[in-house]
Amino acid sequence: MSATRERAQREAAFHDHAFEQGDRQAAERFYSITERSSRRYEGLLRTIPSSASVLEYGCGQGSAAFHLLERGVHVTGVDISPVGVRQAREAAQLRGLSTAQFTVMDAENLDFGPRLFDYVCGSGILQHLDLAPAFSEVSRVLRDDGAAFFLEPLGHNPLINAYRRRTPGLRTPDEHPLVMRDLAQADAHFGRVTLSFFRLCALGAIPLRRTRLFRPSLTALDAMDRAIFAEAPPLRRLAWIVVMECRQPR
Repeated sequence: MSATRERAQREAAFHDHAFEQGDRQAAERFYSITERSSRRYEGLLRTIPSSASVLEYGCGQGSAAFHLLERGVHVTGVDISPVGVRQAREAAQLRGLSTAQFTVMDAENLDFGPRLFDYVCGSGILQHLDLAPAFSEVSRVLRDDGAAFFLEPLGHNPLINAYRRRTPGLRTPDEHPLVMRDLAQADAHFGRVTLSFFRLCALGAIPLRRTRLFRPSLTALDAMDRAIFAEAPPLRRLAWIVVMECRQPR
């Protein structure tokens, strides 16, 4: 069996278990500070017109597909995990979203013809993929002047990486938060790539998440992050989250 196939099987098994058990609850406290990055990603999704065709990488009960479907967007969701796909289908049925299409598929080797989708999107998915074939497949299935939107973790911050080393059970052995050279790969596949960085100073608000100081502290620290990333671009690599807007050439 090839190394690529073995990696895909590990990913499928891990996420089958995670979808069934909800195993990421231990990390939920860290997501209390992700509002700005989520708003940026969701804002990009809101620019998708209702007439568009969208491919979502990675699906499940928390899929962005449901909000898109409720707006009338035609969405196809793919995931390596059969359990994730089953849960997405069940959630769509409960919501009465009869046009939803979810299928088990390898995002590095899509079973779609070229130029079928206006948009591709995904959250926390690229870190599980070999980026060269993944970016190539995204570009291949996007129509001319199409766009891909991704929200991904970064892998440079030493404090975040220390936490990752202490909690290996929360992630797959093949998971690789993106580094700057990974982001640079996107330039080879798309006409224009816009990167938005989030969460450096804002990490300091996490210990305050259950206090009245949390919201004002997070607001102030978010403002510091915006200033730092604008004035000192090399420090962007220390952010926790990046939102990628990748556009095909016109």
